[in-house]
Amino acid sequence: MISARQLVRRFGDHTAVHELSFEAPRGEVCVLIGPNGAGKSTTVKMLTGLLAPTSGTVIVCGTDVNANPLETKRKIGVLPENLGLFGALTVEEHLALTGSVYGLPRHVARDRSDRLLSLLDLEHGRNTLAENCSHGMRKKASLAMALLPDVQALFLDEPFEAIDPVTSRTIRDLLVSLSAQGVTIFLTSHILSLAEQIATKIMLMREGQVAWAGKPSQLPTSLEDLYLDLVEAPKAETLDWLGSPQS
Repeated sequence: MISARQLVRRFGDHTAVHELSFEAPRGEVCVLIGPNGAGKSTTVKMLTGLLAPTSGTVIVCGTDVNANPLETKRKIGVLPENLGLFGALTVEEHLALTGSVYGLPRHVARDRSDRLLSLLDLEHGRNTLAENCSHGMRKKASLAMALLPDVQALFLDEPFEAIDPVTSRTIRDLLVSLSAQGVTIFLTSHILSLAEQIATKIMLMREGQVAWAGKPSQLPTSLEDLYLDLVEAPKAETLDWLGSPQS
């Protein structure tokens, strides 16, 4: 369903993604984990046709993303890094616009919108302009847009960031359910515990390269320990001025 081969993306002299290759079959939940600047968002942009790779190929839902980006976009839902919202539109207007872009009958789009607004606890904010929404509301509105059409694959950039615990659990359960229905899901996250709960494949990324990839059952140790060992070690510093007696 998602196939990446030797993906490379350079920005001048900087290589953001270096020879990334992976397969995600139908119904897979593939979670890409790494620190800020590791290349996660750049990877999502290349997989969804928002950014052309310097070299390499991407096939999504049987379509070459680079050759046919518009055809690809009809088959996928995307939660982008910048959320893709218009400040002067309400949450509900964004969903109506999404339904129109995907060619959904108006009554179908309206029914799905109502269900998504209820599911994501956005009913109270349906008439709120995006520019007046909190970051969490904006994140949920963008996610609702990704879930509205009939898609075969979902690409979600940090879907759990700035989300309250109840909605986070709702999204987690929803993604597991969607994967069981055959939807392929590719997401990035910093939350290791959630990744272990929903992933069928985990990829750890460091400086644009995959440091480890496999099923959760193949982890040689805890995901946290592996991450700290292969990707980013914690910094140790004693702030000796805190807690000291006042002179």
